Amino acid sequence: MFLKRKLVPDKPFLYKMHHEEKEACMIITEKIGNLLPNTQTTPVVVVCIGTDRSTGDALGPLVGTKLHAIKAFPFHVYGTLDDPVHAVNLKDKLKMIEQKHPDAFIIGIDACLGKLNHVGMVSIGDGPVKPGAGVNKELPPVGDMHLTGIVNVSGFMEYFVLQNTRLSVVMKMAELIADSLYFASMSQRVKKNITPLPIKEDLYSINKKKPAF
Repeated sequence: MFLKRKLVPDKPFLYKMHHEEKEACMIITEKIGNLLPNTQTTPVVVVCIGTDRSTGDALGPLVGTKLHAIKAFPFHVYGTLDDPVHAVNLKDKLKMIEQKHPDAFIIGIDACLGKLNHVGMVSIGDGPVKPGAGVNKELPPVGDMHLTGIVNVSGFMEYFVLQNTRLSVVMKMAELIADSLYFASMSQRVKKNITPLPIKEDLYSINKKKPAF
């Protein structure tokens, strides 16, 4: 479902970077751009998975809400704080997306748990994200590529850990992912010789370095 490549590539692309690294936005923008489709006719859909009922699991809906608020963002976005894509409705949402965008390139966004020294990292990978894996739920894989934010430590009482994750970390990672996706979408328009839409200046902090494209 939604896969333009093999579900498990022989050599899957995976890159991790901490959200506080100085060049995080620039580098993640570049990594996203390397995985986006090169054709002008392929629509891109961002599926932001999670729920606003859990701090740690709110990463996806926060990203979706930030992207949805950017009128210049050219990709289709599903999963916001007001209309989340979560475990209960995921299968129905995916069916709807497949019917509405049958040939789309899908980007899956989700929170995940990991090792202590990986908390705060954003990962970019080729192939789908597997929502619910960290809390032992069987849900369909989502995406031709994925971005995940490691919000807390795995291994013990995962539901409790997600609900007691620091909102500050989740917000910062959501901002980084949303900014990087926006910059990557604008870079893609330039590569396709499409005039980029005006950049919304209030999206960025004053001291954030913008990628050159």
